Amino acid sequence: MRESTGERWARRVVLGLLTLFVLAPLYVMVSSGLKPLRDVQGAFTWLPSRVTFEPFVEMWQTVPLGRYLVNSLLVASSAALVSVAIAIFAAFAISRYRFRGRQLFSVTVLSTQMFPGILFLLPLFLIYVNLGNATGIELYASRLGLTITYLTFSLPFSIWMLVGYFDSIPRGLDEAAQVDGAGPLRTLFQVILPTAVPGIVAVTVYAFMTAWGEVLFASVMTDEHSRTLAVGLQGYATQYNVYWNQAMAASVVVSVPVVVGFLALQRYFVAGLTAGAVK
Repeated sequence: MRESTGERWARRVVLGLLTLFVLAPLYVMVSSGLKPLRDVQGAFTWLPSRVTFEPFVEMWQTVPLGRYLVNSLLVASSAALVSVAIAIFAAFAISRYRFRGRQLFSVTVLSTQMFPGILFLLPLFLIYVNLGNATGIELYASRLGLTITYLTFSLPFSIWMLVGYFDSIPRGLDEAAQVDGAGPLRTLFQVILPTAVPGIVAVTVYAFMTAWGEVLFASVMTDEHSRTLAVGLQGYATQYNVYWNQAMAASVVVSVPVVVGFLALQRYFVAGLTAGAVK
């Protein structure tokens, strides 16, 4: 069907408004990071009275932003890699094998997404504290403990997402590999995984971004040394002042890794989301 002139202009107007809706907050964030503090604290103006890069320099001294950045990178990367590694084996077993309890396991994994995260906050806190007191393994206020915490809600969705993608891969590839003498692990690593790269990338990006911007667990399960960026940005609000320009400058800086990674893997991410939904 040919698109009429009215439909074309309506589409342009809607897309233009959506673009404006997305870009306006980004512009305010960037422009506020280039303003002196008195401009940000005064009446809002779209253009800074004086462009300055001092907030981008001072933000590293006001709070230990470098340490928070390293913590976030380590925790988010570890959670994403471990989640994907476990999800690959679990999804392969669910997709390719029929065993007792398979349906129950799949439903249980997916049902964990029904519960809000705050329900797991107190139990995990008590487990970490009691485990540390009993064994000396410090999971509370540690990057390892926070990584394990993020696995509790990124892993179930990763398994469910990869099962859908593995189901879309023809089983004829498995049978051809078995004819050539390949076992289950060889079939997985040499046949299934190269075909499933877009789905794996999509799951990895999801797990990373979930851990990168998480606030609830990071605000309770960390201390000054293990704190992540999502919580550390609150340090720009002190008892006597709020350094809005530095907070906006820091927000710009911490958004760079996610934006760059997403743009670099965009085609894999989109392909992984769409291919797993069509069988």
